Amino acid sequence: MTVEDTRLNVEKALEEIRPFLQSDGGDISLISIENTKVTVQLEGACVGCSVNQMTLKSGVEMTIKKYAPHIEDVVNLS
Repeated sequence: MTVEDTRLNVEKALEEIRPFLQSDGGDISLISIENTKVTVQLEGACVGCSVNQMTLKSGVEMTIKKYAPHIEDVVNLS
């Protein structure tokens, strides 16, 4: 998978998860992709949410790995 393919697949994954985040007053942006690590930034209500790490790992990371299985880690830029 090329770098561009990976970026497109990660963007597709974020588009899939974004409506769920927006329904709770949050959002997400892609910051970078470095090898097998994706850095995102949770925004809005997601910033102060007490379960944002669970959302990041169980929702965002799982969805990204569905589209780009070679991604090993998803982290939030804090």
